[in-house]
Amino acid sequence: MVGLKARVDRTLGWLISLVFAVLVACVVWQVVSRYVLGTPSTVTDELARFLFMWTGLVGAAYTLGQRRHLAIDALPLMLGPERARYLDMLVMLLIMGFALVVMIYGGADLMARTLSTGQLSPALRLPMGWVYGAIPFAGAMIVFYCLYFLVALARGETFHQGPDEEPAGGIATDASRD
Repeated sequence: MVGLKARVDRTLGWLISLVFAVLVACVVWQVVSRYVLGTPSTVTDELARFLFMWTGLVGAAYTLGQRRHLAIDALPLMLGPERARYLDMLVMLLIMGFALVVMIYGGADLMARTLSTGQLSPALRLPMGWVYGAIPFAGAMIVFYCLYFLVALARGETFHQGPDEEPAGGIATDASRD
């Protein structure tokens, strides 16, 4: 499972980097076309909005997988390792429940309904359902990471470090502390 997570991490990292690079190019061209050429590009404006949505959603899933998401860990550090592990399991279950219901089920429903109406984006003429595909895709990645971390937590591994240690960015093991 560790090998699969590493491949997913690498793939998402490359995908986010690629989408972000195209996003930056679109925004730069938008500025040049608007202020230098005097005719703003509607295509790059629309594409930038869509890419920003994909970057944000897929980036959130990737960040969860790297354990770099914003978290207040005062309570887990006060509880001690065993109770903190159970709290982590509860948090992962809640995140996974949200991703399953809202992102995967709701996002797939939104995507299907939008595709069935034939709605196209104004400038790019892309089916809007595919643009909304970022929601269930990111949800599936979040569920994958939650399952990975739940298995690790069930095995007794922890994610919280002491106050004098560097952030782990992954699972804290006895070997990583040496």
